[in-house]
Formats: sequence, C-alpha cells, structure tokens
Amino acid sequence: MFNLILFGIVVYVLYRIFKSYQRFQQHYYTQAQFKNMRISKEAIAGSELGLFVALCAKVAKADGRIDALEAELIGNMFTDISRVFPEPQKVKEYLKEIFSEEKKQPRNVDRIVSELYILIHKDRQKCQMMMSFLINIAFIDGKVTHAEESLLTKIAAFLHFNSAEFESMMDQFRSSFSQTTVHSSIEQAYKLLGASASDDLNTIKKKYRTLVKKHHPDIIKAQGADEDYVRAATKKIQEINEAYETIKKQKA
Repeated sequence: MFNLILFGIVVYVLYRIFKSYQRFQQHYYTQAQFKNMRISKEAIAGSELGLFVALCAKVAKADGRIDALEAELIGNMFTDISRVFPEPQKVKEYLKEIFSEEKKQPRNVDRIVSELYILIHKDRQKCQMMMSFLINIAFIDGKVTHAEESLLTKIAAFLHFNSAEFESMMDQFRSSFSQTTVHSSIEQAYKLLGASASDDLNTIKKKYRTLVKKHHPDIIKAQGADEDYVRAATKKIQEINEAYETIKKQKA
C-alpha cells in the first residue's frame, strides 16, 4: 500500500514538472519557434519581437535623445533577439533598421502596439514582461520625462493594463531608482567597475561595457522573469553607469 502511495506521489510530481515545463515553453522565445521562418525585413517587423523593438525605439526617443547607455543596452538587445532567428546577423541588421526608422516616426504608436497586442494578448505574463522592459528603458538614464511617461501610459492602455496596474509598475521602478546608491568617492567607482586608477579609459570602457551586458535585463535573456528582476537589473546598470561617468570626469 505504501509503495502504491509513493508511486502515486512520484507520478503527480512528474506531472507537475511536465506541466511547469509546458508553461515554461509557452513563455520563452526559442530558436525552434522561428526555425521555419522566412527571413525578410517585413517578416521581422511584423513579428512580436520586431514590433517590440519598434516600441523600444519610440520610448527611447520620447525624451528627444538616446544617450550612450541607452544605445549600449539597445545594441545588446539586438544581439540577443537576433539569436533566436535563422540568419541572426541579417536579422540584427533588420532590427537596427527597424529601430532607426521607428524612432523617427512618433505618430504610428497606436498601430504598432495594437498589432503587438493581437499577437501577445493571450499571454498576460508576456504583456507584463514587455511593459516592464519599456518602462525600464525610460528609467535607465536616471529620470523619466513627461513625454516618456505619457507614451508609456498610452502603450499600457493599448496593452489593456488598467491605470492602477500601470501606476503600480511605475511606482516600483521609481522606488528602485530612488534607492540607487550615489558613489561618494572615485575609489568606490573603480571598485564597482573592477578597474584601477592606472587603467586607461579604453580599458575601463571595455570593463564598463562588459558589466552593462552582464546586467542588461534583456527581453530574451530574462524570458519569463518578473518585474523584480527587471527593476534590480535597472538599478544595477544605473550604478554601473554612474561609476563610469564619475571615472570619465576624473580622467578628463
């Protein structure tokens, strides 16, 4: 009787593991999903990841500029997204073109986010993840402008987040940012980057870029990650960027 009960428990655990794996697969982007896709710029632009990149361009450009850190993060995103498609180098170039074109077209946000919602609306976790990444882009340079917040509010509405859900997400990012440590000394800045005062700026820049890539809360690397992960990564990158800027000013 005991063996029968034990067998039943084992079967149940295996069933739960299998179901968890199925949910895992539903939320993750894999090469298998895109292996039969015919690669063209139009196909990439119309895919959910292409549409997401277009929205990233809108948010990044909403404050009128794209700073060095945003450019670094977005470049990493192109690399990671392209890896799940056939012909990743070609896809990466298409993503760059899509981003460049969409940042110059502020008036087509409604169409893009509507098309994205049609593709992802059955997966609420994916909607939340993408919304978190868009908010992350706005916060990453240390401040959110009125234009950025207005755009994020519109995107959230099209993705069917109510005002309370959106404000909760924004407040969580605001809270994380407000707790970001300000480096009180150049020594702390060097320590955070794993650099020393004897390193030249090019060496320090390489270490900075490596750290940014390591902690970048990319939509592919963080597949299925919750908002806490994205906020923690945002905070860490802000600290890394601040340390790098401190050292650049000291070496100027």
